Amino acid sequence: MAAGAQLNVALNAGLRRGILAAADSSRVKRLVRRHGLRLGAARFVAGETLDECLVVLRRLNDRGLWANTTLLGEGVLEPGQTDAVVAAYREVIERIASEELRANVALKLTHLGLEIDEELAYANVQRLVQLASFIRIDMEQSQFVDATLRVYRRLREEGFDNVGTVLQAYLYRTPDDLESLLPLTPNLRLVKGAYLEPADVAYPHKADVDAAYTRLLERMLEASGHTAVATHDERLIEHTIRFASEHGIPNDRFEFQMLYGVRPQLQLDLARRGHKVLVATPYGPEWYPYLMRRLGERPANLFFFLKNTLRG
Repeated sequence: MAAGAQLNVALNAGLRRGILAAADSSRVKRLVRRHGLRLGAARFVAGETLDECLVVLRRLNDRGLWANTTLLGEGVLEPGQTDAVVAAYREVIERIASEELRANVALKLTHLGLEIDEELAYANVQRLVQLASFIRIDMEQSQFVDATLRVYRRLREEGFDNVGTVLQAYLYRTPDDLESLLPLTPNLRLVKGAYLEPADVAYPHKADVDAAYTRLLERMLEASGHTAVATHDERLIEHTIRFASEHGIPNDRFEFQMLYGVRPQLQLDLARRGHKVLVATPYGPEWYPYLMRRLGERPANLFFFLKNTLRG
């Protein structure tokens, strides 16, 4: 790798660590929570209320895009708190159906009580899967992978086909996890990975993550099931399209998923080319940690946010 490229990688890595560290700063949190949506965070978050979010979902549908939505929030530590989360998601599911939106729900099991009790989280997500057209169980830090996959398998074994989950390419364990899931004909979203993980758990270098992503993607496309290709990397997107064409994989076996506010023109271009594009469109008052992860994933997003902040 050239010296300039090495410097760029080092700068991005250092910036990412700094952004994620700032996510834990109460002072930064107060500042961003006070002014963030007005100064640029609204590019990535579809408002603080469900009504605000539904307006954005409708606008995305009108432009030929699909969407999912997530009620932003961190893990709960009291069993009773999960009741409010389940009630909120029930309302989301009902409103999506009543307004006939091309949208579904993605959720985190820690938001449904996974850190309290796995059975509690399972019961809560099962209640929602029974109501929804489709639910995506998001993947979280590496310590939650086993429990998340257990919950997903239980739902599939009980006959629920309207549920999918997520695999993270940067984890060393993911190829084995994928092979164990393939007999289920799964609906899987493949991401690179957004959490800071130690080097004995995940690939620390971008090039290795990209290579792992490509291997996993090709295996998923060749196997049965549905693949959600979650990336903004045009090289990987074009590789997906080319690989599918060369191997006779129909377009309805995969889709592209991107984040609200990130590469919107690319989203529209892919939709115009006949590909299904789903935009992950979160909402809720607890949007600060989500924003910081988005800034950490792609440090270029930080400069957009700071530019708007300085204009304010």
